[in-house]
Amino acid sequence: MKTWFITGASRGFGGLIAELALERGDNVVATARNAASITEKFGERQNLLAAPLDVTNEDQGCQAVERAVERFGRIDVLLNNAGFGLLGAVEEASSEEVERLYRTNVFGLLTVTRTVLPQMRKQKSGRILNISSIGGYRASAGFGVYCSTKFAVEGLSEALHAELLPLGIFVTVIEPGYFRT
Repeated sequence: MKTWFITGASRGFGGLIAELALERGDNVVATARNAASITEKFGERQNLLAAPLDVTNEDQGCQAVERAVERFGRIDVLLNNAGFGLLGAVEEASSEEVERLYRTNVFGLLTVTRTVLPQMRKQKSGRILNISSIGGYRASAGFGVYCSTKFAVEGLSEALHAELLPLGIFVTVIEPGYFRT
C-alpha cells in the first residue's frame, strides 16, 4: 500500500488518479483549493484525507504535509498535478495573467515539492510525478506563455531527477498530449 499526495485532485488527471489509487486500496491525500470538493467527489473513506491546498500558499502546503504524515505515516508518491492553461498570443497576455500562471504552474509545483521532500528524504524513498504537457517540449502559436511554464517544469524535473536519484527518490515528468477527462 502506498500513500499518494495529489495536488489538483478535484478533477482532471488528479481526480482520475486519486480514484484509481483509492480503488487499489492505497492511501490518498487529495488536495484542492476547496477540500469539500474532494469529499463531494469521493465521499468519506478511511484511506482518504481531503486537504485544502492552494499550491501557491506555502503554509497550506506545510499543513497538508503535516496532516498527511500524521494520518498515514509517510508520503510515497507526490503527484504535482495542479495547474491551468492560458490561450492567447504572447503579446496579448497581461502581466497579471502571466504571473498567475507562473505562480501556479511553476512556483506552486516548486512550493509543494519543497514541502514534501524533507519527508521523502527522511524515508530515503519516494517518487515525484510532475504533470507537464506536450507543450513542455514543443510550443505553438496561442500557447506561448502556457508552454513556457511547462518548459520550466521539464527543466526542474530533469534537475530534480539528477539531484534526488542518489537519495532513492525518483522524479518522472509526464507529458500528456491533447486529452479529455
